[in-house]
Amino acid sequence: MVDFRLDGHRVLVTGAGRGLGKAIADGLAEQGATVYGTSRDAATSQQIADRYGTPALSVEMTDPDSISEFVAALQLHSGGIDMLVNNAGVNIPKPAIEVTNQDWDTVFDTNLKGSFFLSTALARSWLSNGTAGSIVNIASQTGIVAIEERAAYGTSKAGLIHLTKILALEWAGNGIRVNAVAPTFVRTEMTESTLSRPDWAAELLGRIPIGRFGEPEDVAGAVAFLLSDAASLITGHTIAIDGGYTIR
Repeated sequence: MVDFRLDGHRVLVTGAGRGLGKAIADGLAEQGATVYGTSRDAATSQQIADRYGTPALSVEMTDPDSISEFVAALQLHSGGIDMLVNNAGVNIPKPAIEVTNQDWDTVFDTNLKGSFFLSTALARSWLSNGTAGSIVNIASQTGIVAIEERAAYGTSKAGLIHLTKILALEWAGNGIRVNAVAPTFVRTEMTESTLSRPDWAAELLGRIPIGRFGEPEDVAGAVAFLLSDAASLITGHTIAIDGGYTIR
């Protein structure tokens, strides 16, 4: 059996400073990958660098020009990133009629636009030098089923799921795989405001047949699998890590 080991690979994980991103980065490092992690915050970027022994990296995910410059420098100094986890994301939960233009743009620019331009910037170098790269996008079950107060977030994640298919189709012939995971509510700083509301948390838990919320490690294992050679024939797919939430 091909295992999940990632020895010799260099992976970029966006938003690796806390929560889901940190757990994913830790898991990939445990599997032998050299991890490069990003954060918008300089202090957090340094903490990530100290944790994995790689340079401190900051990138503005909403700015395509900044992303292009970042990737060019990173490829030069890292010796060549060959794996990417598009984890950085934001959510501004509120009823649809309260969502502002700024809310919408903030969510889409980070969750979808940033992931697209980071993926294409890396793929451009992979296509030119024949690298068989692998990308995993962190989508969400809200991109599969409708959930209250997630108009912008859910729509951006639905877009990310479809983008995964398109990029996988375009690049499959070059050995580049693109997949996604769609987690349920995972206990992180991002979901704290939702899961700290007892009535709402109970309602959401009742929708999960397995009967528990996710933990960051639940997602990290699936990401490691999709990046690894164990998933070498898988591309263009989204794995729902949802305890059965999207069955119905």
